[in-house]
Amino acid sequence: MPALHLATFSCDVTPPIGHPLCGGWIQAVRGVDDPLKALGVVLLGMGQPVVLCAFDWCGLRNEAYLSIRRALAKATHTVENRVAVQCVHPHNAPFADVEGQRLIQKAPQPTPSLDLQFFQRVVDQVAAAARAALANTAAWTHVGVGQARVNQVASNRRILGPDGRVRFTRTSATKDPKVRAEPEGLIDPMLKTLSFWNGQTPLAALHYYATHPMSYYGDGRVSADFCGLAREKRRQDDAKIFQVYFTGCAGNITAGKYNDGAHENRPVLRDRIYDGMTAAWKETRRHAVKEFAWRTQPVHLPPRTEKSFGEEDSRRTLNDPKLPVARRNNAAFQLAWLARAKQAIDVTCLDLGPAQVVHLPGEPFVEYQLRTQQLRKNSFVCVAGYGDDGPGYIPIAEAYLQGGYEPTVALSGPKSDAILMHAIETVLVGQRK
Repeated sequence: MPALHLATFSCDVTPPIGHPLCGGWIQAVRGVDDPLKALGVVLLGMGQPVVLCAFDWCGLRNEAYLSIRRALAKATHTVENRVAVQCVHPHNAPFADVEGQRLIQKAPQPTPSLDLQFFQRVVDQVAAAARAALANTAAWTHVGVGQARVNQVASNRRILGPDGRVRFTRTSATKDPKVRAEPEGLIDPMLKTLSFWNGQTPLAALHYYATHPMSYYGDGRVSADFCGLAREKRRQDDAKIFQVYFTGCAGNITAGKYNDGAHENRPVLRDRIYDGMTAAWKETRRHAVKEFAWRTQPVHLPPRTEKSFGEEDSRRTLNDPKLPVARRNNAAFQLAWLARAKQAIDVTCLDLGPAQVVHLPGEPFVEYQLRTQQLRKNSFVCVAGYGDDGPGYIPIAEAYLQGGYEPTVALSGPKSDAILMHAIETVLVGQRK
């Protein structure tokens, strides 16, 4: 049996002053509170390498996602479908859709969403960091699994009324005390930590938790926000352990019950995530591993069929300079998605024996995470969302009839639910039941 090795890489991906944030929908960069990073682990020893990478960006859509994945594959001598790139999803951060930006540039009085030259520099620099990391690999023999409850962070954004429709939407910063007083709703309260060890020496810790990671945003101050800051605080505990944070299925999850947007709440939320990380580390149990598997299932998520999501209406919206920037740029992203949807998106799973990690596209609802864990109740199942963000939100099927914010901007239709679950089951259990 071949020896297992890993390499870790880190790259600064902070945008320059003046760069658009969150797709150009909010104030551009005017300062940096804390830098943004791309952090990755390369696993070697079982055929072609596997790459897991987390970006402190709002999103990577369509061609932007594919460009990063292609560059990392080439840099690490593997194939593209053995590379999983996920975004953490803070909003005071870049939102990248290369084709969307090209469409915006051609429109009258365009408002940019992405500096294409800056993006290409990021692609090159992240690939260079991964390539250089291969010169310094470490053997690993065990994986560690640990989890802990995170208190007073996550809450469900969608509060239903007696009629079964959305009555309140609890955003990341919810100022109305009546809405904050509503119950947490459906969440996954557990933060999971998956770690790699060489005997009794820890090498890397990968953390997974489901919430939108924003305390406040829109002020032009770049930040990885409270989840990224918790990761960095954890790194300061022991710099020898490489720390990565992945956002789970948080499409309908925010900190809104526990956050009114006051700036002093950011360190409070940071410390609650940090406490979850440290508690999960204390609960960690090691398991010897001699091999791992990587499974991939391509999916085609169907675009919305409503007229307002079609090509003609989207072009009309994009080309109308009187409309708000958010509507126009979103129309460009919709046009990019209509082209992208013809090409499959990969759902992938890293199977380590005692633990599995499933990587999903878009902004999936938390129900996908909970369902995924139920498919292997006796295993340690981590779920990372925010991969290829071409489809945007991925609600569960019934949510389209319940109303609320997410279905109004989701770019794929309700049939995506069954398609995505079929792919998850295929990669998680190895075959369709």
